[in-house]
Amino acid sequence: MKDILMPSFGADMAKGEVAQWRVKPGDMVKNGDIIASIETMKGLIDMEVFDDGVIEQLLVEEGQELKVGQIIAKMRLSTEPEAEASEGKAPEDKAPHVGTSRLEEQPALATGKQAALEKQALSSVSGAATYAIKHRGDEITQPILKQGRRKKISPLALKTAQQQGLDWQQITQGSGSDGAIVLADIMALKQVGISQTADTDNALQMGKNALSEKSGAADDMRQAIGAVVSRSKREIPHYYLQLDMVLDKAQLWLTQHNQGLAADERILINAVIYVAIARALQQFPAFNGFYQNGKFEPAGAVHLGNAISLHQGGLVVAALHNAQQLSCTEMMMTLKDQVIRAREGGLRMSEMQDATVTVSNLGDRGVDSIQSIIFPPQVAIIGIGRPRTIPWVLEQRLGIATVVSVSLAADHRVSDGHSGARLLNKINKLLQKPESLV
Repeated sequence: MKDILMPSFGADMAKGEVAQWRVKPGDMVKNGDIIASIETMKGLIDMEVFDDGVIEQLLVEEGQELKVGQIIAKMRLSTEPEAEASEGKAPEDKAPHVGTSRLEEQPALATGKQAALEKQALSSVSGAATYAIKHRGDEITQPILKQGRRKKISPLALKTAQQQGLDWQQITQGSGSDGAIVLADIMALKQVGISQTADTDNALQMGKNALSEKSGAADDMRQAIGAVVSRSKREIPHYYLQLDMVLDKAQLWLTQHNQGLAADERILINAVIYVAIARALQQFPAFNGFYQNGKFEPAGAVHLGNAISLHQGGLVVAALHNAQQLSCTEMMMTLKDQVIRAREGGLRMSEMQDATVTVSNLGDRGVDSIQSIIFPPQVAIIGIGRPRTIPWVLEQRLGIATVVSVSLAADHRVSDGHSGARLLNKINKLLQKPESLV
């Protein structure tokens, strides 16, 4: 029997809420199946399993908040010995194993006041819920059988409707993304019945509480991020490097590639840079892995962490799995899909746990460069500034070039400036041969 634990979706996560179970006891599941939606300050994350098996018990009710590492369910793996099935139960597949996050395995770095801040930082979760819930295009919905179709409703909206005895099925179109029913719609439905219930004060108070929770959760996320980066700067000996890279050849290749393509099929320069970074990291494993328990463990693949800013504030780092294998076209499609799901609430658990090195891209915000802070237990973070046109000397001649500043912050316990410089130069060389990245 395997215990399924409340997972960690980042070093700045202390608690999570089971917003919705996607399975019930007795259900068979396969590797990659979603078993629950976990609500955090960063939105709703789809929790998946990594083996075949059967759900034995659900130990947590929907809406219940638990600390990271607490048991939420039990599962039986398909490799369960026959002896265990002899207790009056028919042999069943054992539960999928929910792997322990690298972030969960990391020993606590903070003590005293800082530890108390981290413990408190995620105490308010529900207010930061993202309401348009998706899972790779498959919507989490509630059935409307009499109409033969399905509607979407956020877990918070559903819970509020049930607590207030409201028939949310009366709402034909929600105000959330893609028509999803959100808390504001439930509050509006409540207002419709005010004249009959004389419950104006209660309805207004509920609205105030919802706004207060949302504001409080945003503040808590900022405190949690602050706690993590403070630990990082305190415990990790950072060193910083930066290299300006000419993008003229890459942009010329992009212009030729994108010619005649529809707008949603075109590749942007950021996808090319991400691919170059991933390919270069293959040859420099000292920047791609985890430092924990006093030693460095290189990763077997490059799971590029994509730092995404959220509409409600704060950010989330989602893994681009096996980025070293992606072409520029595949990278572009993956980036667009991931940003949409991060902001609408459809990231998967593995995306939140597996990043082996992070890329922070602030070029679209107009800054020339960024000196980032490592996200533990990773050992490096790469920053990308905005492509800009400047005077440039090339082959002893002064001209105009489009240049991007790429920075590296790395852990001096694992690598040094010499290796970091070689990594940046390798990225630059790949950008000068963009056709090799197709």
